[in-house]
Amino acid sequence: VQLVESGGGLVQPGGSLRLSCAASGFTFSSYAMTWYRQAPGKERELVATIKSAGGSTNYADSVKGRFTISRDNAKNTVYLQMNSLKPEDTAVYYCNAQRLLLAYWGQGTQVTVSS
Repeated sequence: VQLVESGGGLVQPGGSLRLSCAASGFTFSSYAMTWYRQAPGKERELVATIKSAGGSTNYADSVKGRFTISRDNAKNTVYLQMNSLKPEDTAVYYCNAQRLLLAYWGQGTQVTVSS
């Protein structure tokens, strides 16, 4: 099983980034996919979730209206489009796959929002 995040980097406030998480080794379409983030000295927090069936989504209040989660089951990939980025969005972003009691994690990708 692998979850490989990409797309992180340094961006100025107000800018945009698109994170990708490529999955392999499990039936991607059967899993809910979630982006989490963890800032230095803080606990890991849920950013956005997309369900396996129907693709319903849920967002943290802090990112609603700015971030969009989506998935392409044909490519086994989940995305996080991040717009209007703020310095407080700086964190390591992790991809998570969850189905019942099974959970897989990626290694994370750093996002830094700074001028």
